[in-house]
Amino acid sequence: MEIIRGTHNLKSRHRGCVLTIGNFDGVHHGHKLLLSHLEEKKREFQVPSTLLTMEPAPREYFRGEAVPARLTRFREKVTLLEPLGLDRILCLPFNEQIANVPPEWVVDDLCHKLLDVRHVVVGDDFRFGKGAKGSYATIDAAGRKHGFGVSSLGTLIYDSERVSSTRVRQLLALGDFPSAEKLLGHPYFIMGRVVYGRQLGRELGVPTANIQLQRYRAALEGVYSVKVSGLGELRYGIANIGVRPTVDGREPLLEVHIFDFDEDIYGDLITVEFCNKIREEREFHDLEALKTQIHQDLEVARDWFYGT
Repeated sequence: MEIIRGTHNLKSRHRGCVLTIGNFDGVHHGHKLLLSHLEEKKREFQVPSTLLTMEPAPREYFRGEAVPARLTRFREKVTLLEPLGLDRILCLPFNEQIANVPPEWVVDDLCHKLLDVRHVVVGDDFRFGKGAKGSYATIDAAGRKHGFGVSSLGTLIYDSERVSSTRVRQLLALGDFPSAEKLLGHPYFIMGRVVYGRQLGRELGVPTANIQLQRYRAALEGVYSVKVSGLGELRYGIANIGVRPTVDGREPLLEVHIFDFDEDIYGDLITVEFCNKIREEREFHDLEALKTQIHQDLEVARDWFYGT
């Protein structure tokens, strides 16, 4: 799967494709249904498939820290999209210039002139362009004008409820990982490279691998039983995700203690799958109280994986 960053990197060979546009946060079953329809159009027209997305997501640009929690950062999204048969991702930097382009630029200049699209597939609630004035009707009118097809997919319903990134966030906040996995089609995970921290975990006898979240808000907060991959064999552990109020933390961080493991993995890319919520993050009056709670949490997490 090819990743194209910015329209300035588009080549003549990128012209002629079927296209979908969207944020695809979480890459849930609704997104996968849309991509399967795109795959059908790819076979029909015998051209590559392209997904157009933007980083940061437009709502992050406009709302900053007030934005809903992000399920997947770009690296995680690519990891989930890669097995689905998509040929290309065109990622545009969402900035002031892009925020102010009219819907006509998207359909006339980008879709028609730059990409020469043969068919466009979007969700039924898709909006785009300055002031979110563009809609399915805008794309459909452009398709009739320029000679490309347009189709819209309605909302996917699963167990009598709408499959959406919003619903997945709600389930994750409740710690209902089995239900979230049903809507996603995969376990919920966060991936990233291990960075140096304050070494406080090691001082407390529980060394941690620290991962910067690189998003305005994470979908989770608290202490969890986790599976860790990317280190050879699958391993189990416990993770805290939050701001660490007891030690005056400010930036949200994912800290993972891997059971029976003490290797140097700084710089390694690991994937942390969340299995069970143990408790909410909270502030303790001193480090000794925090240490006592951590060891209680460790017992809960070990029991979750290994039993008594």
